[in-house]
Amino acid sequence: MNVFRILGDLSHLLAMILLLGKIWRSKCCKGISGKSQILFALVFTTRYLDLFTNFISIYNTVMKVVFLLCAYVTVYMIYGKFRKTFDSENDTFRLEFLLVPVIGLSFLENYSFTLLEILWTFSIYLESVAILPQLFMISKTGEAETITTHYLFFLGLYRALYLANWIRRYQTENFYDQIAVVSGVVQTIFYCDFFYLYVTKGRSWDDSNADTGLRSYSSI
Repeated sequence: MNVFRILGDLSHLLAMILLLGKIWRSKCCKGISGKSQILFALVFTTRYLDLFTNFISIYNTVMKVVFLLCAYVTVYMIYGKFRKTFDSENDTFRLEFLLVPVIGLSFLENYSFTLLEILWTFSIYLESVAILPQLFMISKTGEAETITTHYLFFLGLYRALYLANWIRRYQTENFYDQIAVVSGVVQTIFYCDFFYLYVTKGRSWDDSNADTGLRSYSSI
């Protein structure tokens, strides 16, 4: 554990809480990709199966349970409680384009050919591309609610902090997880354009769209 890992976890948790809070307060799922949320729920499910086999620390266990709960509550709100507000017409990314290559890569590139290890590897690869349906949806509609951009910002910050965590671990522990690092770099790259727009145009979007709560995002 180091400060980058803790800050990364907190940033990740904040992103999920912001999204849940947005849905609950507005009673609306407009602008949120249900497909991305399904993928994230699948990521946490396949990664945290070791909850039943290994105990690392109270912090580790609590964070895993919270992430799982947040992920499945979000999916339930989108496809259950507030399904009438879900913009399914614009959430059209073909998940098989992600799942098929990720599954294949998980069997080809892993640390050991066991069920738990393959599922863990699958979760790492899948997380690197799970945000693509959300980015595709924003690109298709050309707009995003303010809170959705904050959610994406903190998700991107989480990945950036984890890259710093891996660098720190390599310096202090001589530890290097090639699968996690490469996948994390790929995932961070997907956020680069979003980060640039968030930092350079975020304030002007907030001011010009104060009444609607929407931002133009057609450049993705």
